[in-house]
Amino acid sequence: MTSYRQVLAVPGMAPLLGVSLIARTAITADVTALTLYVVLGLELGYAAAGGVAAALTAGVALGGPLLGRMIDSRGLRSVLLATVLAQVVFWLSVPLLPYAFLLVASFVAGLLMVPAQAVSRQAIAAMTTAEQRRAAFALESVQGELSYLVGPAVVIVGAATVSPDVVAWGVGGAILVGGAGIAVLNPPMRAEDEPDATAGRPPRRQWLRAEMIAALTMAFGTTTLLGGVDLAIVATLREAGQVSWAALVVVVFGVSSVVGGLIYGALSRPLPTWLLLGLLGLVTIPVGLAQDWPWLCVAVIGSGLLTAPTLGTVADAVSRLAPPGVWGEVIGLQSSAQSAGFALGSPLVGVAIDLSVPAGGFAAAGLAGLAAALTGHLLARRSPARTAARYHPAPVDLRH
Repeated sequence: MTSYRQVLAVPGMAPLLGVSLIARTAITADVTALTLYVVLGLELGYAAAGGVAAALTAGVALGGPLLGRMIDSRGLRSVLLATVLAQVVFWLSVPLLPYAFLLVASFVAGLLMVPAQAVSRQAIAAMTTAEQRRAAFALESVQGELSYLVGPAVVIVGAATVSPDVVAWGVGGAILVGGAGIAVLNPPMRAEDEPDATAGRPPRRQWLRAEMIAALTMAFGTTTLLGGVDLAIVATLREAGQVSWAALVVVVFGVSSVVGGLIYGALSRPLPTWLLLGLLGLVTIPVGLAQDWPWLCVAVIGSGLLTAPTLGTVADAVSRLAPPGVWGEVIGLQSSAQSAGFALGSPLVGVAIDLSVPAGGFAAAGLAGLAAALTGHLLARRSPARTAARYHPAPVDLRH
């Protein structure tokens, strides 16, 4: 069984996780920073703020696989330097742009977002052995949870105590530091023992098969669930007149996820991806039965404990199914699937809440996760589970 100490002892792993955490923390706070700027700086409504957030998210979803393909063909540093420069220009200009220009610029900034998460995942897959990979991706998923805990909270405090303009510049500065740090480290994007892929990229029909689609479907379903849970928490506590406690519930959820990720990564035997996502959906459905903040804190622990393990297992599955030469594109597709899931989660849960009660939001989020788990399981059963054996020494099996 691989320990976290062994993973962190891999040359370059600890610095990579450190600098990518800086970039990811800023990137997870970008939507919050733009929302606060539109509402507080431009003094427009939340619908206008939602438009900017949607434009940025759409750009990220479309740009992920394109940037991944550029990494595969042109190398990591050139892509990082170009995207870091684009982000610096965007965030410096945010306080100067009227709303219409900000809307367009946000979409372009999303297309050219520094691919910190995708690069971290691709580098982890390249730097670790098959035995180390599950623990390494567990650490990566924990890193993601920490970024979600810290980034938006710092932005909210900064906007309230300083100004949304300064916060925008701070987000750009943090992305600059993190992205430039990754470029300086220049982690490997291919494992040393991978077969030479310079002769040509494998065609998509060779790797975008049922098992890969299953993994991407479950990546989408996981973030659809997670994207709706925060809104359901706020709606539940608002109905109870306790909305000020929502931040505490979200923190309990995030800390539970960190603990769950660390525990799962240390286990000797993994669970199938579809089973973890299915369990996450099942335990999320009844969370809405809690009607006040103390019980809601208790109720979200189960979902939290399964969140980081599910995210980490999905990342591991995608990396094992990706052939040499297209790792960047495949992991970019995973990032796009997850961005699309986050974008869908809130409106899906919002409709469920409007049509029923706040508890219906948790039910809708959980059912979305269950549907993705079932779909992924059925898709994987259609594919012989040896697809990954051609690319990596330890084939992944999504079915059982």
